[in-house]
Amino acid sequence: MFQNLTEKINAAFKKFKSKGKLTEEDVKVGMREIKLALLEADVNFKVVRDFIKKVTERAVGTEVLQSLLPAQQIVKIVNEELTELMGGEGERIKLASRPPTVVMMVGLQGAGKTTHCGKLAGMFKKQGRRPLLVACDVYRPAAIKQLQVVGEQLEIPVFAMGTDVSPVKIAKAGVEHAKQYGHDIVFIDTAGRLHIDEKMMEELKEIKETLDPQEILLVVDAMLGQDAVNVAESFNSLLDITGVVLTKLDGDTRGGAALSVRYVTGKPIKYVGVGEKLDAIEPFHPDRMASRILGMGDVLSLIEKAEQAYDEKQAEELERKMRTSTFDLEDFLDQFRQIKKLGPMKDILAHIPGVDASKLQNAQIDEKAIGRMEAIILSMTPAERHKPSLITPPRKRRIAAGSGTKIEDVNRLLKQFEQTCKMMKEMSSGKFNRMMKKTRKHRK
Repeated sequence: MFQNLTEKINAAFKKFKSKGKLTEEDVKVGMREIKLALLEADVNFKVVRDFIKKVTERAVGTEVLQSLLPAQQIVKIVNEELTELMGGEGERIKLASRPPTVVMMVGLQGAGKTTHCGKLAGMFKKQGRRPLLVACDVYRPAAIKQLQVVGEQLEIPVFAMGTDVSPVKIAKAGVEHAKQYGHDIVFIDTAGRLHIDEKMMEELKEIKETLDPQEILLVVDAMLGQDAVNVAESFNSLLDITGVVLTKLDGDTRGGAALSVRYVTGKPIKYVGVGEKLDAIEPFHPDRMASRILGMGDVLSLIEKAEQAYDEKQAEELERKMRTSTFDLEDFLDQFRQIKKLGPMKDILAHIPGVDASKLQNAQIDEKAIGRMEAIILSMTPAERHKPSLITPPRKRRIAAGSGTKIEDVNRLLKQFEQTCKMMKEMSSGKFNRMMKKTRKHRK
């Protein structure tokens, strides 16, 4: 994500760091490089011009030029201004005081609108809501079927009336259905086109006037760069959208759309799609995104991912096993499965401050290691998993053969387990629980 932009901005910062004191000319040269980096990232020209002007005005002030660490001050200023550029505070779907909350999803064909209807509905379902998906795309072949498949995978009901009924009637009937059956949030999947046309907009305006939705979210492909911003501007001028969902952000090495949309439209990016899986969606945090662009990591998002994969009861049970020394290989396997839920190891490492995301591209990270561990442990008998001391050399040969691995792999796993148990014994009885509580407090 934003790899090219991160590399170029950090190259500009290195020039500041090589000088003990900065002059106004030093600042202007550095800002020129940052300006070129933003333009190459397909950021809107007006956005770049105003951003560079603001940063330069602050950077040539006394707080920087007379500072003992001027380079750090400039990084701080760029971080703050990037955060402000993307909206300052994160914004979410505003829930209606009287349910159901109606969310109208709009956008061009191919942006991922139908999938992200499901992703958002799935996110709200996890929060205890009762979402309903409404299929109003009667033009694209198999659009209704696609939404039904997504709904089935997420176990979320889909309201559909076929392709012979007008989208306005379907939308209205869908909201009535939600009221009747107790659904508190409704996602309307509207039709997209390959380009913005009059007929499409008239239909969307009619649905808006009929439903008076709390939210009109524009789904737009981040990889379109400047074109994504133009699409957002067009939809906003005709529909007065309330926010944007940026899709395919994980594949966007430039960053033009994320950095321009808020400035150009005045409307916030509320959520971002970061992968193909139906849970690969995140609330958009301008401050965290600025940190990631500057290569400073994003620990809070990593903590939130971990909390979603690991509930409080599991944490308490693990703490009990640590305290009573009853942690076994089945528990060991469970911990690795929790890590697996967080996503690819490269993605996890990219959230950590100080890790150069660009160097991870060619890093040899063995993503199959957890799979091999799983195979080894599952090739053991229940007794061996609960009491690893039973595993003699003949048993190791059997386990290796059963898991399709080598005896060295089995030995390595048992050694890792032994080291983990030793570390757990050294931890005080309540330390793990206190750590989890501290994490949750930090998140809030």
